[in-house]
Amino acid sequence: MTKGIPRAHYFCVLGSALLAATCSYGAGVIEIDEDSWISVGGGLRAGYSSVSNGAPNGSDNANKFDAQSVRLYVNGQINETVKFTFNTACVSCVFGTDADDSLHTIGKIAVLDAIAQFEFNPQFNIWVGRMLTPADRIEMNGPYYGLNWNQYTVPLLPSDQLGSAGLLGRDDGVTLWGGIGKVQYAAGLFDGIDGGPNQGDNSLFSGRVAYNFLNMESNPGYYTSSTYFGGLGDIFTLGLSYQNQADGVGTAAGPADFSAVILDVLFEKVLGDGAVFTVDAEYKSFSAPISTTAAADPDCFCLFDGESHFATAAYLFANSGTIMGTEVRYQPYLRHTSNNPTKGASSDLNEVGLNFVINGHNARLNVNYTNGDANLTGTAAASDTSALSFNVQIQI
Repeated sequence: MTKGIPRAHYFCVLGSALLAATCSYGAGVIEIDEDSWISVGGGLRAGYSSVSNGAPNGSDNANKFDAQSVRLYVNGQINETVKFTFNTACVSCVFGTDADDSLHTIGKIAVLDAIAQFEFNPQFNIWVGRMLTPADRIEMNGPYYGLNWNQYTVPLLPSDQLGSAGLLGRDDGVTLWGGIGKVQYAAGLFDGIDGGPNQGDNSLFSGRVAYNFLNMESNPGYYTSSTYFGGLGDIFTLGLSYQNQADGVGTAAGPADFSAVILDVLFEKVLGDGAVFTVDAEYKSFSAPISTTAAADPDCFCLFDGESHFATAAYLFANSGTIMGTEVRYQPYLRHTSNNPTKGASSDLNEVGLNFVINGHNARLNVNYTNGDANLTGTAAASDTSALSFNVQIQI
């Protein structure tokens, strides 16, 4: 659940993440000639968490240091029209040692994005390859451009299901995108679930249209952010996303059609003293009517069926402080998530946090406290859990 294009340089690309398209401000650029170049960058999200009653004994807190997202961004331009993106990510990043305790190893390295980009004009462009499926704002943010730290506590789409129908919000396909006046659009066809319930080899349709009532949002491609820290002035954008795949959920013996309708809104107001007030909210409706028999099958491609929503409010203080000589702006936030499946128990989660903004999305620290039972599937956890975490995000 991530983006891959760093943003100060238009195609220093992303990055789920956790979960990131992300070009960064300081990515190295190799100029080949007047129109051709290659850029290289990277991203890291890491932190420490303490989860109540999460230790193996069931009574003590679980304490964990975690490299949550590690990404390498490679982008290039052949000419002003033809460009490319190649990003990698560490999936299940677990640092450890081998049998003789001599070498440190890293988790599985996966291709995040591999895109041939044909960019003709602001109104019409074509991307082909492996890329983010056009979807709701938190998908288009990736983890690196979110407002709060724990974006992904609502039901996720097929391309987030750890490889069965894509990975970290990505899938193989083609996307058409652009903007006309105040409207921005992106629509594409993708593989979706391959095999399993999809014995007819149906494609997944994914599309998003957004209307900018105030200032236009400006991002690489069709990606988004959930805050611009006031850099784009006043923002009020309403987005509508839709996904559909015939026989997109269930099993080969018990397939069912999948569809999702998602409405998201971003409001950002720059106040007179330079402070910034931000609201990021979303409503999701998933249709995945899986039979009881199919749901009991361990090979079921089962998705959430029901409704969910979240709302986040944040306030970025105008005046900066310093931490160890580094200028920092403080951005406290509150977030509430609620998931209501058609069958089974509802779940929710509250998060209160503080971002220490050093250099926009390229350098920030975070501390947050969460309480509730919501998880990525939208179903209730075994019990309410509280967690305190300290985190760092760096991109270059």
